[in-house]
Amino acid sequence: MAVILDGQHLTIEDVVKVARHNEPVELAPAALERIKVCRAMLEDKLAKKEVMYGTNTGIGEFSEKMLSDEQVKEFQRYLVYNHAAGIGEPAPIEHVRAALAGRINVHAHGNSGCRPEITLTMVAMLNKGVTPVVCAKGSVGACGDLAPMAQAALLLLGEGEAFYQPAGSPANRDKGEKLPGRIAMEKAGIPIPGLQARDGLAAINGSNLLTAISALNIFDMERFIKQAEIAAAMTIEALLGNMRPYTAKLHELRGFKGAIDSADNIRRLVEGSDLTTGKMKTKVQDAYSMRSTPQVIGAARDAIAYARSQVEIELNGVGDNPIFVPEMNLTLTGANFQGSPVALPMDMAGIAITMVCVISERRLNRLTNPALSQGLPDFLAHEPGFYSGLMLSQYTADSLIVEQRILSAPASIMSIPAAADQEDFVSMGMNTALKNTQILDNAYGVLGIEFMAAAQALDFRQFTPGKGSLKAREIIRKHVAHLEVDRPLYPDHNVMKTLVQSGEILEAVEKIVGKLK
Repeated sequence: MAVILDGQHLTIEDVVKVARHNEPVELAPAALERIKVCRAMLEDKLAKKEVMYGTNTGIGEFSEKMLSDEQVKEFQRYLVYNHAAGIGEPAPIEHVRAALAGRINVHAHGNSGCRPEITLTMVAMLNKGVTPVVCAKGSVGACGDLAPMAQAALLLLGEGEAFYQPAGSPANRDKGEKLPGRIAMEKAGIPIPGLQARDGLAAINGSNLLTAISALNIFDMERFIKQAEIAAAMTIEALLGNMRPYTAKLHELRGFKGAIDSADNIRRLVEGSDLTTGKMKTKVQDAYSMRSTPQVIGAARDAIAYARSQVEIELNGVGDNPIFVPEMNLTLTGANFQGSPVALPMDMAGIAITMVCVISERRLNRLTNPALSQGLPDFLAHEPGFYSGLMLSQYTADSLIVEQRILSAPASIMSIPAAADQEDFVSMGMNTALKNTQILDNAYGVLGIEFMAAAQALDFRQFTPGKGSLKAREIIRKHVAHLEVDRPLYPDHNVMKTLVQSGEILEAVEKIVGKLK
C-alpha cells in the first residue's frame, strides 16, 4: 500500500517503508492543490516585482542583490550547481530515498512556492527507482542540507548521477546501476522538469537528509534497546541475579516511564525462570550494572522517545525559507531550515545508545571475571588456563565502546560560521546523523558479544531460565556454537553483530513473550 504524503501524517515507520522496502508514495490530492495555489501566488508576486529572498534576490551574503528578470530565469540552475559541493562516498540509497520522501512532505504543505512538476518528479523518482548519487559529507545542517540536496536536485536538470533500480525489483539495500542522471531518468520514463524561479531553492532548503537519517536511526535504536533488555535478562539470569530490583512498584514510585517499561520487559523475559520462584539462592543486593539496568536503559528509552517526537515534528513541518502563506498573501523569511531541533535530541539519543553499551560491557565483565561471576568458569572457558574462553571478546567490546565515547561528543555545539558570517550559527546536524550511524554499528557488535557470552554462561547453569532468555539462546545457537574449545572468535563476533542488526532475536522472543514495550 502506498504511503500518502500530505504534510501531516508521515511517521518514522512510513519513512522506513519507503527508504528500505521500496514502498510507493502518493502525493495527496489536497496537497497537490495547495502546491498549485502557492505557486500561483508566487508568480503573481514575481510579476509585481515584490522582493523575495532566493527567488529574485541572491542568497546568503548576496541576499541584498536584486536579480533581473533574465537572471531570475537562470539563477536556480547556478544555485544548484554551486551548492552541489559535497565530498566523500555516496550516501546509502535508503538515506537519500528517505530524504526525498521528507522533502515531498514539506512541499505538501503548499508553502514552498515551487512548481508542482518539481514535487511530482520527486514522487516519480521514488516510485520508479531513481535515487540521486549524493556525497555523504558536506552539510552543516543550516540552510538545511544544502550540499547533498543540491546534488540530488541536479537530476531535476537532467544532470548529476543516479542509482537506478527498476520498479518491481526486490527491496534491498544494494546500490543498483549507477548512471548519468539524464540516462537514469530516461530509463525510468521520468520527464526532466528543469528549474524555474524558486524551484531550486525549494528543492534544497531544508534539513531533510539529516532528518531522514535520524528517522532511520531512531527506528533502529528502538529495536536495539529492546534487544539490550533481552541480553540483560539473559545475563542477569546467568549471574543468579536478585529479581526484586525489577518489581513494578519500585519503578512506579519514581515515575520514569522508560524505567517502568524496561523493568516490565525484563520481568516478562524472565517469566518461568527458577530465579523467580525463590528456589535459587541470590545475593541481597547485586552490582549496579545488574540492578540499575531498568533505570539506565529506561533513561535511554526516554531520551530516544523525545528524539522520536522531534524527528516526527520535523518530518511533518514546513522546513523551508522563504515560506509563502497564500491565505495571507504573505512571504515570510526566517530560519525553518535550521537543523538544531533535530540535532540536539539526536546527539542525546546517540549518547543514550553509548550509555546502554557501557552497562552492557560491565555485565559482560561480570560474566567473564571469575571474581564476579557467581561460580561460572573463568572467562566462560571449559578448561581455564589452557583455554582463554571469551577473555578477548571483552577486549573487542571495549575497543568499540571507546570509539562510541569519542563519537558521543555532541556535534550540535560545534558550529563554525559560514557564508562570510551571514550563516554564523549552524547545527552540524549531519555530523550528528553520521556519527549516530557509526555509534549504532558499534552497538550491534557490543550487544552481540554480550548475547554470545550470556548464552555461553546459561549453558553452564543447571536451572531453567525464563522463556524469553531460552528463546534468545535458541536463536543464538542457530548462528554461533557453544565454545567447547578455543577457536578464532572474529567470525562469531561478526555473525552476532549481524544477528543483532537483523532483529531476529527480538522477533523470535516477541513471539514467545508478546510485543515488548
